[in-house]
Amino acid sequence: MKYKVVISEGEDGWYVVECPSIPGCISQGRTIEEALDNIKDAIYGCLEVIKRIEMVCSKAD
Repeated sequence: MKYKVVISEGEDGWYVVECPSIPGCISQGRTIEEALDNIKDAIYGCLEVIKRIEMVCSKAD
């Protein structure tokens, strides 16, 4: 699945990347390429956490 991301350059020269469809999913990198690689890992991690939360919530029902 593909997710849209927003890239901006921080005051410190690092690139900040956010995934608007996953609240709180943010990463950064020294280059745009590094930032994009890092956000892929962040998206994967966020989705894993969401999946685990859903499993716990479904067991509680």
